Amino acid sequence: MAHPSMKPTSPAGLSVAVVTPMHADGSLDLAALRHHVLWLIDGGVDTLMPSGSTGESATLDDEEQRQVIATCVEAAEGRVPVFAGAGSSSTKRSTSLARAARQEGASGLLVVTPYYNKPSQDGLRRHFTEVTEAGEGLPVVLYNVPSRTGVNLLPETVFRLAELEPVVGVKEASGDLDQVMTLIRGRPDGFLVLSGDDGLGLAIMALGGDGVVSVAANEIPDRMKELVTAALSNDIGRARALHYELLPLLTANFIESNPVPVKTALHLMGHMGPHVRGPLVPLSPGSLATLRKVLLEAGLLPGGS
Repeated sequence: MAHPSMKPTSPAGLSVAVVTPMHADGSLDLAALRHHVLWLIDGGVDTLMPSGSTGESATLDDEEQRQVIATCVEAAEGRVPVFAGAGSSSTKRSTSLARAARQEGASGLLVVTPYYNKPSQDGLRRHFTEVTEAGEGLPVVLYNVPSRTGVNLLPETVFRLAELEPVVGVKEASGDLDQVMTLIRGRPDGFLVLSGDDGLGLAIMALGGDGVVSVAANEIPDRMKELVTAALSNDIGRARALHYELLPLLTANFIESNPVPVKTALHLMGHMGPHVRGPLVPLSPGSLATLRKVLLEAGLLPGGS
């Protein structure tokens, strides 16, 4: 299936769900974030997506979200788009976050379904419509991750929202390939379907999807870029080989709740501290041993240590 023509400021290809580095006291480590963004861009990522679930957005206050977005925008210097998370369980807060992201120079918005309160499909449509309007023309990527939010954004709702000019795509992390195929088959021209799961990225791109919003790209931006490029070029043999080569890491990143494993991995790699905010806690000793072994086998630890 040919990929549709992309709208401007398109997050097609490899997007990275950017982690939020923190100090041991839980405060933001913006210097580490700046260095991380530069490293990600050098590694070939196409789009930055900060202040999402991997960025621990649920634990950041509004000012901290602004600081994270501003730091990413400043570090990127226009080299790649920055689609900022503007998700909340409250429509009022999400609209406020959308306006703040626009003020801080974000290229677009990533908006997750409201979590915990389980709105109806009509409630979801109204929520996304209001947040899209608050973005005042910024491109919007819808984000569906039922395992975290408790609600599934159905394809028919996505198609209705796609009628809004700023809504350019959906990050699909339902894990339901039937739902993904329904989206790909029925989407309007130019509407992106992005995998929200690293492990399903190849499958979704082979079915006609347009890229991956990746956790693993925090650790291996260059390798994930190679995989995504191969898949979108229909070099499925090469993409499949890379997928299975990277699969142990893609799996280990979810051995405990995201982003605890990926931040721990980045710490072991020498990039930043491993610190997360409560209610998340440090990786357990058993999981740490497993993660360390995977990183060693992938050649990602300094000096092979």
